[in-house]
Amino acid sequence: MGKDGGDKVQETMAVMSLMKDQQNPIQQFQIKFKEVETGFKSWLSKQKLPVEAAVVTAMGGVQGAFIGGLMGTLSPEMPQAGVDPQAMASLKQTQALVGGPLVQARNFAAITGVNAGIACVMKRIRGKEDLESAVVAAFGSGVAYSLVSAGLQGQPMNAITTAAGFALFQGVFFKLGQRFSKPSVEDPFYTRGRSMLLKLGLEKYEKNFKKGLLADPTLPLLTDSALKDASIPPGPRLLILDHIQRDPELKGKRGRG
Repeated sequence: MGKDGGDKVQETMAVMSLMKDQQNPIQQFQIKFKEVETGFKSWLSKQKLPVEAAVVTAMGGVQGAFIGGLMGTLSPEMPQAGVDPQAMASLKQTQALVGGPLVQARNFAAITGVNAGIACVMKRIRGKEDLESAVVAAFGSGVAYSLVSAGLQGQPMNAITTAAGFALFQGVFFKLGQRFSKPSVEDPFYTRGRSMLLKLGLEKYEKNFKKGLLADPTLPLLTDSALKDASIPPGPRLLILDHIQRDPELKGKRGRG
């Protein structure tokens, strides 16, 4: 790249950097969080199944404990006096859900942690997320909830009934979600390109990459004309090409090509 070309790149980078600094702080945080999340998911997917399952279970448990603790803080205390004895028997059955912050944190940690762990294992083994995996994960979380709320002295039939109820509700919600929403699935062929665009603050051009079929294997081969054909403006094109030129791995592949 000549001196004039280098000057243009520096000038464009300065302008884009200024524009990025003027972005909404919330948007900047979302971009950074998405970049970290993508990198973490990429790392986690390369680990062995026990490691991935343990990490996912722990993360799910922490999230559940936080939500449960918050709900327990906001929940009113159960009435103890002036309650009909028959009604009290029913209330005691729901004591685990309407208890204090520690009780709810424990219960939700068990539910979300076990659910996330089983779902992770099912996805790794079966290679997909479907109704069967969701139902099995919900059944397991129902058993876990019964164990932590009633203890080992609880009746096995109650645990099975609770787990079946969890599985039924999860199955219904899964089918409703499939009907009314279309989940966004990240295309693995554009992971490297997506990360690059996020770093440059050009994530809005990801759709251009997909429309032009500029998948990760094509990154070392990118030229100004190829990016132009994908309807990417001159400024972003210069930044992308400069990034590829500075990336040791992509530059090495470009040189060998």
